[in-house]
Amino acid sequence: MHPDLSVFRQFYDSRLGTIARRLVRRRLRLIWPDVRGLRLAGIGYATPYLAPFVGEAACVIALMPAPQGAAVWPRQGPSRVALVHETDLPLDDGVLDRVVLVHGLETSEVWRTLLRQIWRVLKPDGRLLIVTPNRRSLWSASTRTPFGYGHPYSRAQLDRLVREAMFAPERFDEVLYGPPVNSALIMRHGRNWERIGRVVLRGSAGLLMVEATKAMVAPSGGLKVARARSRPQPAWARG
Repeated sequence: MHPDLSVFRQFYDSRLGTIARRLVRRRLRLIWPDVRGLRLAGIGYATPYLAPFVGEAACVIALMPAPQGAAVWPRQGPSRVALVHETDLPLDDGVLDRVVLVHGLETSEVWRTLLRQIWRVLKPDGRLLIVTPNRRSLWSASTRTPFGYGHPYSRAQLDRLVREAMFAPERFDEVLYGPPVNSALIMRHGRNWERIGRVVLRGSAGLLMVEATKAMVAPSGGLKVARARSRPQPAWARG
């Protein structure tokens, strides 16, 4: 079940949320250092992580699921947000180059259909980046943050899930090794936690990340992907 928008706002307005946003953004940019000329969409509640791509990518949009609700983004300029149904994204087939799924997979009650829809709207060489709570972490056990809602995953579960959805996992990563507490001392050393954690705490980070490419041939027993009817494109999708 999707958290209320107030859960996201309260977290990302806090000091802990600010640190988390910075650290996750940093990993995102290391994975996708160059998105010039690409069309990119964030699905779920991805707006805290999309700002670095605006002005570089040809088009950046945020698709927020109807059960969650939508929030205005960015605060200045034309809105880049659309309220959507997870079972029917309002885009034609193969129009996106990149999709970031944050605060979406673990809380969706129709996650299989959502992944089918993402597969459909991605180009043949499109890439999906999923950020989801690690079931082995303290972050997934605490409802002080939005990452404590829904169903967390292990790396093996995430690998199997994306393969069944006709994606090929290319890269796994982790982020947020520090505990989810509002301690000034701990938050002051957020980057140190990341450096140390990547050496001695592998597998226990708060979030798991997987980058996957769109597979054009379904694996044995894989999901069949329904094709959607062509529809007029909104202005933000036409770039």
